[in-house]
Amino acid sequence: MARSRKKGPFVARDVLEKLAKVKRGEIAEIVTWSRSSMITPEMVGITIRVHNGRTHVPVRVTEAMIGHRLGEFAPTRVFRGHGGVKKKTAVPK
Repeated sequence: MARSRKKGPFVARDVLEKLAKVKRGEIAEIVTWSRSSMITPEMVGITIRVHNGRTHVPVRVTEAMIGHRLGEFAPTRVFRGHGGVKKKTAVPK
């Protein structure tokens, strides 16, 4: 279910504070655990390091990402392939 337009987009307070510091030139990139924060137009061109449960994944924000959540660009699962038939080794007689 979507958030109502009356409330506006959710962006965590700490992300907004760090965004202001980036705009002033105090810090180079934002590090956050807030995967549910929405990407706003002010974030375009900034690198945001989003936590995926283990590490912080760098996400470079572009115009096409506006309106999406930060967590959508930091996958939390690693696909290691499907199980399959293992190659049998020859048994010497």
